[in-house]
Formats: sequence, C-alpha cells, structure tokens
Amino acid sequence: MINRIFFLLLLAALGAGSYVYWERSTHVRSTDNAYVNAEVAQISALVSGRIVEMHVKDNQFVKKGNPLFEVDPAPYRVNVEKARAQVALARQGSTQDGAEVRALEAELTRQNSELENAEVSRARAENLVAKGFLARQAVDDAQSKVNSGRAAVEQARARIDKARVLIAPVNSQSPAVAAAQATLAQAQLDLDRTRVSAPQSGWVVNKSLTAGTTVNPGQILFAIIADRSFWIDANFKETELPGLIPGMPVEIHIDMYPDHRFAGHIESIGNGTGTAFSLLPPQNATGNWVKVAQRVPVRIRFDDYDPAFMPRVGATATVAVRLN
Repeated sequence: MINRIFFLLLLAALGAGSYVYWERSTHVRSTDNAYVNAEVAQISALVSGRIVEMHVKDNQFVKKGNPLFEVDPAPYRVNVEKARAQVALARQGSTQDGAEVRALEAELTRQNSELENAEVSRARAENLVAKGFLARQAVDDAQSKVNSGRAAVEQARARIDKARVLIAPVNSQSPAVAAAQATLAQAQLDLDRTRVSAPQSGWVVNKSLTAGTTVNPGQILFAIIADRSFWIDANFKETELPGLIPGMPVEIHIDMYPDHRFAGHIESIGNGTGTAFSLLPPQNATGNWVKVAQRVPVRIRFDDYDPAFMPRVGATATVAVRLN
C-alpha cells in the first residue's frame, strides 16, 4: 500500500514537472546571458586650466544642474575684460568713421560746387571766343579746369564709399563692433564653462579627479550613470528570436538580488549579432569553419524598480520572456 502511494506521488511529481517544463519551453523564452546596462554621460572639461574646487565624490548621487567642479576662472575673467575694452574701442572707432564720412560728404559738396563754377567759366569762355574777344587757349584752359573738377568729384565719391564700408548700415552694427562683440561673447562663454554642472541626475562613477589637477578640453574625467536609465542587454540565440516581439512582458532576475524579481518588457531587438559589430568580426569564409548559433542582443527595459534594489551596471541577470 505504501509503495503504491509512493509510486502515485512520484508519478504526480513527474507529471507536474513535465507540465512545468512543457509550459516553460513553449510559453517562456529565457537566457542567462544577460547584463545590466545604463545611459552613461562622460564628463569632460570644456576649457583648459587648473581645477580649483571639487563639489562631488565618487559614487555620489547628483541632481541635474548640481555643480561638479570648477576650473580656475581668473585668466578667463581677464579675457572678458580685454574683450569689453575692445568693444568700447570698436564703438569709438565707429563713431569716428561716421564723422569722417560726414566730412568727406562736405568735401564732395565743395568739389561739386567748384565743378559747376568751372563749367560756367568754360561756357563763358566759349562765348567770348566765338565773339573774338578771347583766344582759343582760354577755352582749353577752362576745359582743363572742368576735367580736374570732375576728377576731384569722383575721387571724393570714392573716399566716401571707402569710409562707408567701415561704418554700420542703418539699424545695424559696424563690422568692427560686431567682431569685438563676438569675441566678448566667446570670452564670456569660456568663463561660464569654468564651472561644470551635472548634465542629468545620476551617480558619479570612476572619479579620480582632485583639486590642483590641470585639465584640457575634451579630456574625460569621470562619468555619471543616469538615474532610472537602466536596461538589460539579453543575448538570445538566433534560433530563439522567433516569437519575440517588442512590448512583451519579461521577468528579470539579477544575480546580486536572488530573492527579488524585476518586471520589464522588450524594448527592441538588435538588427545584427553581437559579433557582427565587433572590432574583429569573424571571417566565416575561411576553411576551418564551424557553424555556431550566434547571439542577438535584445534590449529589455525595466518597468520600475525599488530603490532598495538598485541595479548595477555590468551585473549579470537572467531573463524570462512570456510569449503570447
């Protein structure tokens, strides 16, 4: 009797196990080739100089806009003052250019008046020559003065055109003033960039920067892991992809939290295998070729997570996709 009961219990256990295995094999797609990832902002200096103050520590949480560090602003303040002086000089020069144009316009008026007088004198000389009161030489002398007057007028107009190039058009600025103000804007921008702030909320990682260090523009100093930007990169075999659709629910187990379950969903499926975009992709056209099922990265986004169970970048995980 006891043997029969034991046999029935064993048979039931085997049946239940077979059902679970069948159910998971047909309705669940899982892999343990999965890792936690997140958006990481690389922080670098925007201007060169010596670090005078650090506002954060390694692994510290910062909010967007919080100060991170400061580069010595003294030389950049000097550049701003120099640029302001250049703007003032350019404006002064623009005023002088305007006065010069007005003076040249007055000179043009005088040259036009002298030209008119020369033309009147020529006409009078031609009349007197026609009547025999003057020699033909008088007309030639009068024509020479007219020609000189016309040349003087053209020269005065050219001087005005040249002077007007240096001054601003109506409702605008002179090129010299505009260039000086652009230099001032760049100097002020460089001064503002001596204070570096967090581009987004997250955790400071990989920081070894200290006050007194000299930095250069573009030099990576540390990183910030963006808050609530975590996802799972699950590498499924290419034969396991059929049936996986973005939006499907996913159960996530992170090895560092063995008793906690995370919920997520498929965000996207990679359009290439992991090896296809590696630095040295495999050359399958070689003679010693062995067919191996490749893995395709599937991005799984967390639906939400408890701050007490914060994921860590690079942590290993196991994911199970519930098929529809």
